[in-house]
Amino acid sequence: MKWIGAHVSAEGGVHQAPLNASAIGARAFALFVKNQRQWQAKPLDPQIREAFAANLAAGGFTAAQVLPHAGYLINLANPDPEARARSTDSFVNEMRRCADLGLDRINLHPGSHLRQCSVGEAIGHVARAANQALAEVPGVTIVFENTAGQGGCLGACFEELAAIIERIDDPARVGVCLDTAHLYAAGFDLVDEEACQATLSRFEALIGFRLLRGMHLNDTKIVRGKHVDRHALLGEGNLGWPVFRRLVRDPRLDGIPLILETPDETRWAGEIRRLYAG
Repeated sequence: MKWIGAHVSAEGGVHQAPLNASAIGARAFALFVKNQRQWQAKPLDPQIREAFAANLAAGGFTAAQVLPHAGYLINLANPDPEARARSTDSFVNEMRRCADLGLDRINLHPGSHLRQCSVGEAIGHVARAANQALAEVPGVTIVFENTAGQGGCLGACFEELAAIIERIDDPARVGVCLDTAHLYAAGFDLVDEEACQATLSRFEALIGFRLLRGMHLNDTKIVRGKHVDRHALLGEGNLGWPVFRRLVRDPRLDGIPLILETPDETRWAGEIRRLYAG
């Protein structure tokens, strides 16, 4: 079964997110569990937690259909120890909020070395910070997202994601989210069907679909291999609708959140309907 949805607003409180997802016909959703422009947030009010649980159940959602997204300020690869500690503390705060909401995973960009240290050093920074977060917050899996590779960001290739995963102390609590726009920007061909299957086979060989905990379905304005992250509406970018029809028919993508992050939220309901139509 495919769980397709979008990254919906949590304005007015996280308890609004399940309602916003239901309103567009989503069967999965993503959200920020706090203001993503702030480093920290106060603990969730018990009434908010109860309202979130009630709205989640009313919409027919389970934790497996929700892919919270960590704030963009967080950079666990930062070569500066003080800045990295601040990011780690903020990430732990977000993981605790996920746990308080009964959510079992959080999606995270691996971070950027800012071209100030080697890739190997940056991978070590990410793994150590992630292991600290996992030790401090039980029950929540870290889901590392592939990136376009812009600005020294880690995770544009499967080898870097695999290297981070290999260093995680609790292998049962780590996974991957694949973003289609990021894959294409990083140089992976998804348009040609044979090349797309080769990309997915490479993912299986280096990481494995057993670790795929979510996917972002985004078209892209960027030419393949340019390492720039610019999302486009489905079918209106360089990927095109055939790519997304192929993906939603792939049984390897059953049972995980498939999340739209396309730039016009007024189009999400239509995009979701068209994806389900195949």
